Amino acid sequence: MNKNYYAILMAGGVGSRFWPVSTTTFPKQFHDMLGTGETLIQRTFSRLTKIVPSENILILTNERYSDLVLEQLPQAEERQVVTEPAMRNTAPCILYASLKIQKENPDAVMVVAPSDHWIEDENAFINNLEQSFKACLESDILMTLGIQPTFPNTGYGYIQYNREESSIKKVAQFTEKPNYETAKEFINAGNYLWNAGIFIWSVNSIVNAFAKYQKEMTQLFEKGSVVYNTVQENDFIQSNYPQAENISIDYAILEKAENVYVLPATFDWNDLGTWGSLYDKLDKTESKNAVVNARVLAQDASGNMIRTAQDKIVVVDGLENYIIVDKEEVLLIYPKKKEQDIKEVLKKVKDIYGEQYG
Repeated sequence: MNKNYYAILMAGGVGSRFWPVSTTTFPKQFHDMLGTGETLIQRTFSRLTKIVPSENILILTNERYSDLVLEQLPQAEERQVVTEPAMRNTAPCILYASLKIQKENPDAVMVVAPSDHWIEDENAFINNLEQSFKACLESDILMTLGIQPTFPNTGYGYIQYNREESSIKKVAQFTEKPNYETAKEFINAGNYLWNAGIFIWSVNSIVNAFAKYQKEMTQLFEKGSVVYNTVQENDFIQSNYPQAENISIDYAILEKAENVYVLPATFDWNDLGTWGSLYDKLDKTESKNAVVNARVLAQDASGNMIRTAQDKIVVVDGLENYIIVDKEEVLLIYPKKKEQDIKEVLKKVKDIYGEQYG
């Protein structure tokens, strides 16, 4: 296995659209959302170890989740858990982790991957990653894996690429979540991909890009270069990290850089961002209900996403296309078509009944 291959596993999000299962104290990446016996972060870590030495995988998370990470990934050492003392979006934590990696191994090439996505064909994923690693070792480029769109989804960002013969294509532009008509135009155009948030680059390419496009942030974090990977690192990060700008890697670097390329992925992917996306990936009963953990008796009920404690009996009659989730002190019964509003519902619940329910 190539000792220059590294991974940054992004595991700091809250996943509030998966409430009430995903909460601030126990987010979705630490749950077995698919009922497979593995949590999402465990599955992702295991997938990455097929190409990256396990000791070269850094897990980026909020400091409140460091114990959860170590509990769920016993093969990881404490030094691999890189914690952020404040929520500052994806750019600062990627720069911080990249500077740590660069100090340890200036020849490193890395993948940045979310910890909570679903990938069907893991061998295809590894092949795509290997191809991207090799390209980034040979050239000063920033790469992303783009997903072939199957329908005009308005919940994803899109990547437009230049039509060219080579398998790795130059990115023309990124577009944030479009409206339905625009998404349809993108799909008809044939040279647009979904942005999966999976990035590949050499450590030198990404650090140089930050130096060029994010001068202040680079100066802030480079002040700590002498203490990275030492016992003094934590003190430096505690006092300096909160000063970093709150900005995503897309806005900070990728939308500005001239050397961004995309490889159209050959694997099926789902960001598991909502209960509806989970429903799409699960096996269905004869009446098209997706069930996790529960024992269901359904009468005149179809298209429902049902999740409860292990082996709980659920009787459903006359409900179609609903999310039914039972979790200790919260029961959610909510129309699937309004799933994007669950974030707002959660806010109301916390306002009325208290923060402990979120």
